[in-house]
Amino acid sequence: MYSNKENVNILTALLVQHGVRHAVVCPGSRNAPIVHNLNECPDITCYPVTDERSAGFYALGLAQALNEPVIVCVTSGSALLNVIPAVAEAKYQRQSLVIISADRPQQWIDQLDGQTLPQPGVFGGLVGKCVSLPEIEDCCQADEMRWYCNRLINEALLALPACIHINVPITEPLFQFTTPELPRERKIERIVPGTDYGCLPPDIIDSLAKAQRPIIVFGQSSPYDFSGEGLHTLFSHVIVLHESLSPFPSISHFDKVLANWQMELPDFVIYVGGTIVSKRLKQFLRRAKDAEVWRINTTGEVEDTFQHLRGIIVGDARLILQSLSEKLSNKPMTASIEYRCQWLQRLKAASRHAAQYEPDYSQMATIREFERRLPSSCTVHYANSSAIRLANIYASHHVWCNRGVNGIEGSLSTAAGFSLCQSPDSPVTFCVIGDLSFFYDQNALWNQNLRANFRILLLNNGKGGIFNMLPGLEKSPARDALISAQHTTSAQGICQQNGVDYRRASNTAEMKAGIEWLTGEKCQAPMLLEVFTNANDDEKTLKDYYKLL
Repeated sequence: MYSNKENVNILTALLVQHGVRHAVVCPGSRNAPIVHNLNECPDITCYPVTDERSAGFYALGLAQALNEPVIVCVTSGSALLNVIPAVAEAKYQRQSLVIISADRPQQWIDQLDGQTLPQPGVFGGLVGKCVSLPEIEDCCQADEMRWYCNRLINEALLALPACIHINVPITEPLFQFTTPELPRERKIERIVPGTDYGCLPPDIIDSLAKAQRPIIVFGQSSPYDFSGEGLHTLFSHVIVLHESLSPFPSISHFDKVLANWQMELPDFVIYVGGTIVSKRLKQFLRRAKDAEVWRINTTGEVEDTFQHLRGIIVGDARLILQSLSEKLSNKPMTASIEYRCQWLQRLKAASRHAAQYEPDYSQMATIREFERRLPSSCTVHYANSSAIRLANIYASHHVWCNRGVNGIEGSLSTAAGFSLCQSPDSPVTFCVIGDLSFFYDQNALWNQNLRANFRILLLNNGKGGIFNMLPGLEKSPARDALISAQHTTSAQGICQQNGVDYRRASNTAEMKAGIEWLTGEKCQAPMLLEVFTNANDDEKTLKDYYKLL
């Protein structure tokens, strides 16, 4: 029987799956559940050593002889500090130690309770990875805590052969050994296929070839990073979903599809690129618990956005996908034609609806008109919140956006900085931005370097309009004045003091004339069009768009 502590059981199961087979264990009460599990597990051999400093070096000797990672398990408090000399030696010998420390619950650290000190991070740069596991309680977030615990342990074990530190907080009672068997845990793999990308594991290729409902998702990428060249075989069998931030000069309107239809979940997912704006897509793929999910990135980092990651393929996404496409051309593909046709038909219907939908005067109508009148050669930056979501309905070109952490600060400055790399006569850099983002970053215009190739479309509805779209928030009397920062500010004075040509629009006719001026006029200074709309009208037009088809 194993411990009743779920984080300890998940840890034990994953140690076995990652091939860790030997443990030096030290005495203690707080680490007793861990030591019990290691001893109970038939795949792990335990060696007792009382002195923790000696135990660390015993583990180092075992690692040298076995040429594989060895566990050092200690109790809470100063016991952990005694392992530091052995970890330092192991680091510079390139030997692998897995330091597992029991810990007191977080709320008791620094509260003058016995054997408590801040344990995560005590090894500093001597370890390649340090994680502190959550305790899993019976509550509405228990499943998320299990996923988080699994992910942290996988992240740490994937850092081997560097030394790693896994800290395990354990709440009393400590000595309940009532679990009959270890859980079946997901092991995340890291695949490094080599410089020629010709040696991708056959099981990945076979799984993709056999998948009935495969999907490739492209997140944010630079347009310089990717092209669809050499991917015909792959793209002709899978559904490809991407937004305006992807490297492709179009959008696939999947957000509209997911808002209107119950789509069958995929069974194989490849995720390329950076962040995704669509919350609907993330929720959709997180429900695909049986899907085989592979992440392609250049760092090998565990980025488990959809919570079912099978593994990471490390390298250039373009070359990896080209290799996959080439290998699939020699295999029979079993992807469901019905599933593919259903997606393609609905994506086409959603695209047609976006083109035909005529919003009333609003931010949505403004972006629709702006995108229609954009010159063929230009660069467009969108700010976060409502602006980038509207771009994902209407943009037919690559969009730049500070989507790394999705903050509203700095969008104007980033676009302005981008414009400085262009010659004065080169294509224009546009920035589409909401009012809060603009006023937060207005000092971007307080800059003597700006030229006439920088132009701004400012969407001003007098508040953070995105907050109107959050269900339940309308019940709070604080929503408008406090949470969404309602205001009556205009950009006119800011433009005047910084030498920016300014126009304003408050109705459809003024908006269309202003966009014609912004996108077509020759000017000797930066330009800004401020479009004033009503936040309630903006909310209604967007909600109607997602309801109607």
